[in-house]
Amino acid sequence: MATATWQPRQEGVDQIVTLLTQYQQPGVDHAQIFAQLQHFSNFPDFNNYLVFIFASGTYPVEVRQAAGLLLKNNLKTAFLTTAPEFQAFIRHHVLRSIGSENSQIRSTTGTLVSVIAVAGGVSTWPEMTMAIAQCLYSEELHHMEGALDALFKICEDIPAELDKEVKGLADTPANMFIPRLLALFKSPHAQLRRFSIGCVNQMLTTMPRALYGTRGENLELYLNELFSLRNDQSKDVRKLVCSGLVLMLSVQPEVLYEHLRELISFMLQSTQDPDPEVALESCEFWSAFCESQLPEEYAPILKEFLPRLIPVLLHNMVYEDDAEEVIDAEADDSHADCPDRDQDIKPFIMQKAAVGEDGEEEDNDEVNTWNLRKCSAASLDILSTLYRDDLLQYILPIVQERLTNPDWKVRESAILALGAVADGCAHGLLGYLPQLVQFLVPMLEDPRPLVRSITCWSLSRFSKWLVENALGMMPGPDGKPVSPQQQEQMKAFGQQQLDTVLAALLRHVLDSNKRVQEAACSAVATLEEEAGNRNLLGSRVEVILQHLMVAFTRYQRKNLRILYDALGTLADAVGGALNQPRYVQALVPPLLEKWEQLGDHNKDLLPLLECLKSVAGALGPGFQPFAEKVYMRAIGLVQQQLQMKANGVEVEKEFIVCAIDLLCVLVAGLGVNIESLVASSNTPQMLLLLCADQHPDIRQGAFELVGDLSKVCAAHLAGSLKELFVLVQQNLAPEVLRNYENMSASNNACWAVGELAVKMNAQALQPLVPLVVQNLIPLLSEERLNKSLKENTTITIGRLGLMCPEQVAPHLASFMQPWCMSLRMIRDDIEKEHAFLGLCAMLHQNPSVGLASIVPLCLAISSWQKMLNQDLQSELGKILRAYKDYVKEEWPRVWGSLDEPVRTKLGQIYGL
Repeated sequence: MATATWQPRQEGVDQIVTLLTQYQQPGVDHAQIFAQLQHFSNFPDFNNYLVFIFASGTYPVEVRQAAGLLLKNNLKTAFLTTAPEFQAFIRHHVLRSIGSENSQIRSTTGTLVSVIAVAGGVSTWPEMTMAIAQCLYSEELHHMEGALDALFKICEDIPAELDKEVKGLADTPANMFIPRLLALFKSPHAQLRRFSIGCVNQMLTTMPRALYGTRGENLELYLNELFSLRNDQSKDVRKLVCSGLVLMLSVQPEVLYEHLRELISFMLQSTQDPDPEVALESCEFWSAFCESQLPEEYAPILKEFLPRLIPVLLHNMVYEDDAEEVIDAEADDSHADCPDRDQDIKPFIMQKAAVGEDGEEEDNDEVNTWNLRKCSAASLDILSTLYRDDLLQYILPIVQERLTNPDWKVRESAILALGAVADGCAHGLLGYLPQLVQFLVPMLEDPRPLVRSITCWSLSRFSKWLVENALGMMPGPDGKPVSPQQQEQMKAFGQQQLDTVLAALLRHVLDSNKRVQEAACSAVATLEEEAGNRNLLGSRVEVILQHLMVAFTRYQRKNLRILYDALGTLADAVGGALNQPRYVQALVPPLLEKWEQLGDHNKDLLPLLECLKSVAGALGPGFQPFAEKVYMRAIGLVQQQLQMKANGVEVEKEFIVCAIDLLCVLVAGLGVNIESLVASSNTPQMLLLLCADQHPDIRQGAFELVGDLSKVCAAHLAGSLKELFVLVQQNLAPEVLRNYENMSASNNACWAVGELAVKMNAQALQPLVPLVVQNLIPLLSEERLNKSLKENTTITIGRLGLMCPEQVAPHLASFMQPWCMSLRMIRDDIEKEHAFLGLCAMLHQNPSVGLASIVPLCLAISSWQKMLNQDLQSELGKILRAYKDYVKEEWPRVWGSLDEPVRTKLGQIYGL
């Protein structure tokens, strides 16, 4: 046995114990001691020494604990590369400590067991399953606690592994553990009840067979046991009871159908639990109920409880006197000019979509601690989306009373409630919109910063309706259309109302409190986005820009990020309207000056680059005076990161991605005027490195830049043509596409090679086209392929066929029908035109394929709404008429298989 083979040398044990002991002492050089321990980790049996010390009862607990924690960190990265005999030694000694009398050692043992199980798998460690089972079924408290601690951590990390067969065991771990876990719900020891409920709750997400039973009977048992613990003395147990019931609603709601009234009543009681953690856990139930797949007939059951539930949620939305947010916000009133600490700055999250994809908006709000107040507001929000205006009869009387309450915290909660239901109860609130605005705008002057900040947010929630009102799109009080005269009156009033709200928010963009600055700036960005989509900002650009640029001179680091977003959103919303000299001079030089002040590795640069991207995109050719400086600085950022990579230093990929995005916008905005900047830089060589990068999001941006450059100065990429085609081929390989993380990069690669091909010499392309086509053709038949990638595949095959029909047409029979079906789905534009030109070129090379696929071909051609290229239309007509003449008497059958609208369109356009 390996456990008997390896034995530690006492000298080595003493050295490590000495270092671990010294590390516990104050005033020592911890870095030096840690470096010595790291040096020992170069020895292959170092972890054996650590586990030996950890499992030994002869050393102080602090030393054993330190050895265990160091061992944990080592095993996370090195267990699988450890020699098998050493793995066995470590596993054996870790299991010895499961039932330790010391709680710290038991806890660390549980962590070690979980780390090893995650790394090596549960099925390869039957001794672990047996050890946990033996301890679970014992009557020794320490053994049961240790086993449950380890099992809970395994359930957190890899619950599905417990439902798999383990070699050498007659049953799965889940089948062995679950009966005992359910029995321990009744344990007199709160710790055992807590651990056992927690384990089963974690297993719910994978629903092992032992938990479901034959017909769900074990779930019923689990549910009954949870209900029996609803009034448990332990707050931790009550919290887990609530979380288990919420999980049940998500994964097995049908088990709860007949218990819904009892369950709702219990959750309503628990949402008022004196312990805030229990109340928070139970409050999650209301969102889970609304988001669950419960049949419609169960929604009225919760509706019966709304008169009792709504007051509870509103009560929970009131700040506590000693809430940390209250203290911090009040302190900000006197610290608006103080620099922000690093810990106050949230991580920057990039938002990026591949070419042809719609970017999904991410919630980029600051990640604060989730609490009962926020959960209650979120519950109110989602309840309003389920019950709509019916909810107002329960909310409005309470809100109206609270809005005039002398306690600012109560007033603040009422404003929060209005914002929470603004979307779900929009129709019912529209009639109150003038009164709401009339009331909320003065609340922005409240002396309490949290009242001002929540008012900003609440007003932003009504942005859509404020904009529609300003456009005269609102119906009359009875919901019916109004006369043109009334519409003009309503429009004038709506414009005035929009200006009132915008002016108030802009004033508080310059508020003296950081929290209010942030809320007001975010609200302005929301209003910009909504109004910009409806062309309402043109006359308001100047006043918005004036206030935002004053804020630019005042804000500290944290709120500067919010301000960058507001400036970028303004640019995106108004586009070319920003391209006026006074706006450009007010906006761009200060942004570039800020860029100069920031180091190339400063994370504050990332949101600034995003902002510049939007500004450059809006200005287009108007950005030309600043283009050289920005282009070269962006190239420099990328080169620095590539040099770091070459030196073996981990790259900060966000800088590369943001810089590439900015370059793409510059290329698209300046067009052929970018050529001199590309010529004077090493952009093509840099792109080859980026397109081969290991990070998908870097490759995504790099291929987008390849495509953009191909449109305006493809000659500079000609020298790298072969390398680019090989890189595209690699990114379209089946094994790459199987990983969803690569999808956007592969999509951009597919699009870019099409853009590149139509600008290149056909002779240069001929030996390269087969490299890509062999990977593109199978994608047309993939039913579950990403929509955007399928569209780009369809277009690129056509473009390659257009440029090199001799290379692609021989394969036409293998993809003609799915290709034609995909061509139907593409919108009319130059890319579709290229694809159909390629279709014509390939049919000339291989006409028999079109004859065999004449119906899909007709459907594809009929998908054009309006074909502007008359030469293409003429060519398609010749092809169709040629096929008609060839099939002769078969034509009526072919023609009759097409739907009437298709026959009508083809007949009118092509004379068929």
